[in-house]
Amino acid sequence: MSPTSETAQGGRRLVIVESPAKAKTIKGYLGPGYVVEASVGHIRDLPNGAAEVPEKYTGEVRRLGVDVEHDFQPIYVVNADKKAQVKKLKDLLKESDELFLATDEDREGEAIAWHLLEVLKPKVPVKRMVFHEITKDAIQGAVRNPRELNKRMVDAQETRRILDRLYGYEVSPVLWKKVMPRLSAGRVQSVATRLVVERERERIAFRSAEYWDLTGTFGTGRPGDPSDPSQLVARLTTVDGKRVAQGRDFDSVGQLKSQNTLHLDEANARALAAALENTDFSVRSVESKPYRRSPYAPFRTTTMQQEASRKLGFGAKATMQVAQKLYENGFITYMRTDSTTLSDTAVAAARAQVTQLYGSDYLPERPRTYAGKVKNAQEAHEAIRPSGDRFRTPAETGLSGDQFRLYELIWKRTVASQMKDATGNSVTVKIGGRAADGRDAEFSASGKTITFHGFLKAYVEGADDPNAELDDRERRLPQVAEGDALTAEEMSVDGHATKPPARYTEASLVKELEEREIGRPSTYASIIGTILDRGYVFKKGTALVPSFLSFAVVNLLEKHFGRLVDYDFTARMEDDLDRIARGEAQAVPWLRRFYFGEGEVSGGAADAGNGDGDHLGGLKELVTDLGAIDAREVSSFPVADGIVLRVGRYGPYIERGERDTDGHQRADIPDDLAPDELTVEYAEELLAKPSGDFALGTDPESGREIIAKDGRYGPYVTEVLPEGTPKTGKNAVKPRTASLFKTMSLDTVTLADALKLMSLPRVVGTDAEGVEITAQNGRYGPYLKKGTDSRSLETEEQLFTITLDEALEIYSKPKQRGRAAAKPPLKELGEDPVSAKPVVVKDGRFGPYVTDGETNATLRSGDSVEEITPERGFELLAEKRAKGPAKKTAKKAAKKAPAKKAPAKKTAATAAKKTAAKKTTAKKTTASTAAKKTTAKKTTAKKATASQSTASKATASQAAAED
Repeated sequence: MSPTSETAQGGRRLVIVESPAKAKTIKGYLGPGYVVEASVGHIRDLPNGAAEVPEKYTGEVRRLGVDVEHDFQPIYVVNADKKAQVKKLKDLLKESDELFLATDEDREGEAIAWHLLEVLKPKVPVKRMVFHEITKDAIQGAVRNPRELNKRMVDAQETRRILDRLYGYEVSPVLWKKVMPRLSAGRVQSVATRLVVERERERIAFRSAEYWDLTGTFGTGRPGDPSDPSQLVARLTTVDGKRVAQGRDFDSVGQLKSQNTLHLDEANARALAAALENTDFSVRSVESKPYRRSPYAPFRTTTMQQEASRKLGFGAKATMQVAQKLYENGFITYMRTDSTTLSDTAVAAARAQVTQLYGSDYLPERPRTYAGKVKNAQEAHEAIRPSGDRFRTPAETGLSGDQFRLYELIWKRTVASQMKDATGNSVTVKIGGRAADGRDAEFSASGKTITFHGFLKAYVEGADDPNAELDDRERRLPQVAEGDALTAEEMSVDGHATKPPARYTEASLVKELEEREIGRPSTYASIIGTILDRGYVFKKGTALVPSFLSFAVVNLLEKHFGRLVDYDFTARMEDDLDRIARGEAQAVPWLRRFYFGEGEVSGGAADAGNGDGDHLGGLKELVTDLGAIDAREVSSFPVADGIVLRVGRYGPYIERGERDTDGHQRADIPDDLAPDELTVEYAEELLAKPSGDFALGTDPESGREIIAKDGRYGPYVTEVLPEGTPKTGKNAVKPRTASLFKTMSLDTVTLADALKLMSLPRVVGTDAEGVEITAQNGRYGPYLKKGTDSRSLETEEQLFTITLDEALEIYSKPKQRGRAAAKPPLKELGEDPVSAKPVVVKDGRFGPYVTDGETNATLRSGDSVEEITPERGFELLAEKRAKGPAKKTAKKAAKKAPAKKAPAKKTAATAAKKTAAKKTTAKKTTASTAAKKTTAKKTTAKKATASQSTASKATASQAAAED
């Protein structure tokens, strides 16, 4: 029996989902007997501040939002922006005969369903409705097969939430006091930041080693063809039986790991090449092995994020935003999953498409199954796959842009997972000869031929290393046999240098976190987003670069909260939380051990943070005893030769010597400087630049000293106020200050220049009505101002030279509307893979941005016009498209708000009519009548995008200073 006919007998049902987009799609599958409404993410959460905590709570409870003295009872409050939605849900529930909670089937979704129960307090039967894809069959099947709320999943999610609150709200204030205000710490974000910082430390400590080798091109003497080439290229592997050193043989400081290898320098390499010029070479051995490669497992959350980064240039956040839209519109199954399993329906659909698209030769006899590799995976979900019992090909979906590209990736991966292995042969050929100086040299070449491509016909996985060879690449070698003579046609000498370990990308950081079992795959996108937003990490191309600020934060956490950022400790916390989810451990005793500890801890709080033994220490004691933390020490890092990098409250800087002493030097560090680029030479260069206070002379009128400075926003001049001048309060005096013109520099600015600059704004004169006209230098350049009417000037010099007549002439002309002539692009990046349009970097009002003519994306703090790569430009555009159109501001709504008060003046008769109308509407039960009754606020809510619902859920689940 269909859900609609059941409803006709059972009355009206209210179905609550998380997002408006999902509600709209599901409504179409259920019919008129159902009202489908969204909670728009979480409807309540821990308070964001003391102001949101009910008055009855005081002290620590008010600060934390958790009553640590009474079994860690959380104080949940309805979010201010959700009160209207909660009222709407309550009103709909009053008119319903049954409630279906259809939030996502994961821990967070289960918690949202529980919160809905707690807030709505339904008096009608309640059922938990779950589904993994939004198709008609799946939705109607979910209505027919509901289950009960899983309280263990709710307990596990609550424990995570409370743990993250305690961690963030207790440790973050330590960072505010000892490093910089408004910083945050979090259970997983701090560990992720430490990973990025440790990789940068390795790069800083790295010392490159130079090594050389030989590459020979050998000919068989035959004409050759595609199946049997006439040449092969081989690399020198041994000399007199001793292996020639390659990059992997050197350690991080440039020393050989073993003395059993031969380190060739340039001179020796060239001498050996010369000695081999007339050598007779022959094939010493040919080793052939069968090659077999099995398909990759279907996507789970992390592997999808990694492949979308490699193949599509998407960041983790953009990937999840696009996947959310695909899921809510019924194209793929749920995108937050740790599982690689496919349902029988999905396996049948994939196998059918293998036969249809590639033929039965590519279909294995039995369906393939994949064992989960993720510890404590939530196996309730399938792998990420196309939805339905028949997969739509990408061309059949009608999708475009980023959604098309991600769907195609998922579709290809799923179909390939049910195809046959790729098979072939791998061959290794060793070639030897004796040099003129008597040394024996042996070269080696390896090849691979694929005789049956199998799943590689459909899909080839990408690699994090751009130089890595992909699985479908063939290398054919000539058909040679042992003893065959070969001729050395060319012998090249190649120099190499070892490279520092590569920085993390979003994809490789996700992989690292998963391998270390830190955090949960569904949260990795938000974790990376958090460390980028907090300024702990910035991007250079696709690489994640730690800021100097993150070095100070990680330094403090490692020294004084060692276990909190210990990788094994964090992984064990995940294990404990999963044990709670399985009902094998209790939440309150666990939280008590984490927060208060068990028994006495030997040594001080700082020692306890790095102690051995039980991985659950006492967080409260750690954050109470802060005397051992030297704020200056944790934020100072030696560079060399007496130069120290310091992270100050207003940013990083370097200095030499002690403040207020002779010879003291100080220079600010550029915001986008990667830590491993701060060499001694560069530090000396920064310190040698004109900086600090340049005394220009004394203002003859005020008698005050005028100085020039190089500030964070460029060079400027200012006056020195007398000692004792109040700097704060109502009597505060601000020094006159002015930025240097673009044509000026600190090296050449004079006292006369400074006095002229500080004389601005300059009164040019008054117009016929007596309105004063002034010349001013503003954020967007020089301009004239008359009342509220401003006009741009062409040059900065006009600020001092323009006359009243010239100013009046400018004002006599109509004010130019529209934009000025377009500026030429700063850089061309090539054709965008989505829009197929040229992408360029332009200079905009708010800084440089990339555009393809349709989508604009501002460059981030870690990007520069000079260094931005095409891939990074495409990624920024992809993220902007994934966000969808910009949200409209609330200004219009605010202006209209007063108009809503006007009906209060209407007569009582009008009010009575309204009341009667409401009562009549309340008696209606059909969906069509309910739709008529929907207010303007409801319409607005339904228009919310999928990305808004995702952002709402993420914001509610991650308060400030938490993961």
